[in-house]
Amino acid sequence: MTQEFHKKAIQHPIFELIGEASSEIGVNSYVIGGFVRDYLLNRGTPKDIDVVAIGSGIKLAEKVASKLKGNPQVTVFKNFGTAMIKTDDLELEFVGARKESYNRGSRKPVVEDGTLEDDQNRRDFTINAMALSLNKANYGQLVDPFDGITDLSKKTIRTPLEPGITYSDDPLRMMRAIRFATQLEFEIELKSLQAILENKDRIKIVSKERIVDELHKILASPKPSIGFALLHQTGLLPLILPELTALQGIEEVEGQRHKDNFWHTLEVVDNIAQTTNNLWLRWAALLHDIGKAPTKRFHKKIGWTFHGHEFVGSKMVYKLFKRLRMPLNDKMKFVQKMVLMSSRPIILSENHVTDSAVRRLVFDAGEYVEDLMTLCEADITTKNPRKQKKYKNNFKIVRQKIVEVEERDHIRNFQPPVSGEEIMKTFNLSPSKEIGIIKDAIKEAILEGEIPNEYSAAYQFMLKKGKELDLIPIDDEKE
Repeated sequence: MTQEFHKKAIQHPIFELIGEASSEIGVNSYVIGGFVRDYLLNRGTPKDIDVVAIGSGIKLAEKVASKLKGNPQVTVFKNFGTAMIKTDDLELEFVGARKESYNRGSRKPVVEDGTLEDDQNRRDFTINAMALSLNKANYGQLVDPFDGITDLSKKTIRTPLEPGITYSDDPLRMMRAIRFATQLEFEIELKSLQAILENKDRIKIVSKERIVDELHKILASPKPSIGFALLHQTGLLPLILPELTALQGIEEVEGQRHKDNFWHTLEVVDNIAQTTNNLWLRWAALLHDIGKAPTKRFHKKIGWTFHGHEFVGSKMVYKLFKRLRMPLNDKMKFVQKMVLMSSRPIILSENHVTDSAVRRLVFDAGEYVEDLMTLCEADITTKNPRKQKKYKNNFKIVRQKIVEVEERDHIRNFQPPVSGEEIMKTFNLSPSKEIGIIKDAIKEAILEGEIPNEYSAAYQFMLKKGKELDLIPIDDEKE
């Protein structure tokens, strides 16, 4: 690739402006890292641009901002020696070239000013260490001391320096290696893979938030199973998500075997990645079977069972989220709900689909019924074409039933046609258990199809139920 080709990467006016600003304050500057990598991979033009200055990155950022229209704000991070400018649709980060040294108890380096070579040495992978010059003398020249461009063509993840040192110094790089291998569908160099295995326990010094950030990116990839298989292969997975590795393996008793629920789970995650970008639904797919390890039992008459694994799994979701310092809010509750209900549509699809069963499914899933169906369809991993066709057709029937029932009965996000206040007013009641009994009875009658989801029918049913409880409507008392 010629210098003219590389110049095309930096044809946006911002790069020439940065070059001018660099010249005016007497420093050399380079665009480095992900921008260069993604351009060379034809992954589009990244909006995040990292610029390294051989000198003060903060001073360069301030000079660049003064030359931009509107004088955008410079956000300075003095502790890190970096500065950021947001302009138009670009996010520019400036850093002074530096060299780093580490002590074993922390992944936070001791930082000193350095050369471009020092800065490239500290980069995590060769494909992230490539730089393009923004300097007048050699504008657009590729500076690639570790032959990252060859690694790009060979689809290889390799560290610039000895991998054991790279991963021991900053163990998050082990997660990043696996994440890049997943996102780009690259291979991790064998020597590097072995170094991750040898340094896996060093992951314990990395914050849970950083680990989860990498897990999110792996899950958001087109084929997440690549990452989780590598986490498993390198011994990182049991240190991060032991609930998943507990699913691995096949047991056989008296000639009866169960499937390997770990590899099944990875298939489900890949399936769902083809149909949705919803990160939390992908998390639900990853965790949908975690309750199977603690509930696995063998019975002579019926073989292997996993009774109640959905309920147990939904409880495990909370503990897992809490341990990894993930949000314990509506996102966690959504994943719990998906795990808890993950078998419901499957059971429906295997039996005759009754209207009342569909009403209950829609009532319990509420606004997430579509997500639940997407999860269950992703759960079809059989390699038998006849069975696969049958399951998919059955889910189509369930989906059609959901549409029909919802159009007729309006169960989704159900609100009872008769409120508790109206029940109290009708029977002249203060808050009491009778109100709850009547409300539940109305709900059950609607779900079972005994009455339509309409006010008049529900009101008449309320009067009937009140009579059974020896309650007298106020109007009757007047008579």
